[in-house]
Amino acid sequence: MTTAAPPAVSRAAAPNRPADVVFKAISTIAGVLILVALAGVAIFLVAQAVPAIIGPLPEDDSFWAWVWPLTFGTLWSAFLAMIMAVPVAIAIALFITHFAPRRLAAVLGSAIDLLAAVPSVIYGLWGITVLAPFMQPAYTWLADNLGWIPLFTPPASGTGRTILTASIVLAVMVLPIITALTREIFLQTPRLNEEASLALGATRWEMITMAVLPHGRSGIIASSILGLGRALGETMAVAMVLASAGVVSFVLVGSQNPSTIAANIALRFPEAHGITVNMLIGSGLVLFAITLLVNAVSRWIIARTTVDGGR
Repeated sequence: MTTAAPPAVSRAAAPNRPADVVFKAISTIAGVLILVALAGVAIFLVAQAVPAIIGPLPEDDSFWAWVWPLTFGTLWSAFLAMIMAVPVAIAIALFITHFAPRRLAAVLGSAIDLLAAVPSVIYGLWGITVLAPFMQPAYTWLADNLGWIPLFTPPASGTGRTILTASIVLAVMVLPIITALTREIFLQTPRLNEEASLALGATRWEMITMAVLPHGRSGIIASSILGLGRALGETMAVAMVLASAGVVSFVLVGSQNPSTIAANIALRFPEAHGITVNMLIGSGLVLFAITLLVNAVSRWIIARTTVDGGR
């Protein structure tokens, strides 16, 4: 004698429990507040930037001509920092998850997490008192021996406070973020995929290239974009380390360096008045737009990566 299975209860017909209703309301309110806050910031920046964008500036120059060197310095320093930080972060994450002994991996993981908690001003002090003097002889050597390369055009800076020094500080600052997230992504790699690669005769490095890196590709991109956002918006460390001259230059070792938007705002805002305040807020609007664009592009790349990886 067989017993008929009870009819399935649809999810829509399930009663709404009070806890579910409260959780849904809190989640909805939080999501709406994020959008409202973002819209409020955008409206404030646009309203305050309009007088500088359409009106004459004290130097009789256009707003875009004034903000372009700052935008260039922001993008250039962040680009240099990411070139240095991303490969090192991936290498550290691989070493912690697949090569280091368990005790050493735990110690290294804790040390990486602690680096993320160091204040920006500490990195700035380290950069201006330790890193800049240490790098200055190297800059002089590069200018003397490789000066024919545009990146090392002489004369070299006498203080070491160059765009390359600031980029190294930024790289050290974003390294813990990228490493910690990438490490967690690598740990999520299915164990069966790794064991299957090794069972087929692959070396450990071949297993990493065939199983670990493809699985963590979207996570690597996401963590790199998060680190890029930190590099784009960093203020105090760059303001302390970089000796800026407000120029557009690709030279890495010279004394004439471009500034960044965030550092320029921090240095000039306390004494700003009148149209200068609108100029600084307008540059903040440009940084805001760059950040939104970077996040939009990163989400598109991650979506494409996920789709391609699932085929």
